[in-house]
Amino acid sequence: MINSNQFVRALLPVTLALTLTPAARESFAQSPLTGTSKHPIVDSRLTEREAFDGLDPKCPADIRKRQKVVKLKYYSSDGKIHQGQLVIDGELKNDIKKVFALALKERFPIYSVIPISDKRFRKDGRWDDELSMEANNTSAFNYREITGGGRLSNHAYGRAVDINTFQNPYIKNEIVLPHGAKYDPSIAGTFTSDNPIVRAFLGLGWDWGGNWTSPKDYQHFEKPLKKKVTLSVTPGFLTQILEGFHE
Repeated sequence: MINSNQFVRALLPVTLALTLTPAARESFAQSPLTGTSKHPIVDSRLTEREAFDGLDPKCPADIRKRQKVVKLKYYSSDGKIHQGQLVIDGELKNDIKKVFALALKERFPIYSVIPISDKRFRKDGRWDDELSMEANNTSAFNYREITGGGRLSNHAYGRAVDINTFQNPYIKNEIVLPHGAKYDPSIAGTFTSDNPIVRAFLGLGWDWGGNWTSPKDYQHFEKPLKKKVTLSVTPGFLTQILEGFHE
């Protein structure tokens, strides 16, 4: 994992088209036998406490309680198998495991999967989505508003995941995020409508930002909570309905 944001911006457009070297990421001490399914390279091993450290204090307790730290294996850009963590709504845990299992089987490269609470993605002690995106990192839960503000993002509920952010940028008119990113479907790890990972998400009931008209958010997949509709019916109204059945 890159430690310098400027280094990431300058290097990623070139290296993503080739192969990112193991030295380009910060990971834990590994043995010569690591990088296999049995012995993956560990990119993240946060504890439960660490995974939620620095969370926005405005996050409601009921949302926080729904979040689970999921351990995932993935084929990465260095040609080896890595292991990371994703914080996501517990209801979506099985969906994510299915999609990542497919990505591993297809050898679809995912650069890194590290919670935004990691020290590398902190700004003034708080979780920073921009730092995570610039590092081409994959993440899910982050109690924040949508890009541009106005309302809470589905990330705030742990109901959205951004994958390979530098290869699959957010594009709205002249705005491209992360800065310096470019959407090039010819580069491995980039999503297109016929990609098996995209089809797997859609088959599980998720939406893909690449199908949106504006903005185009190629990195983004979401599965919002179904809204519950509650009807308030007075006893008199209910009596009228029941009497109507006998007419």
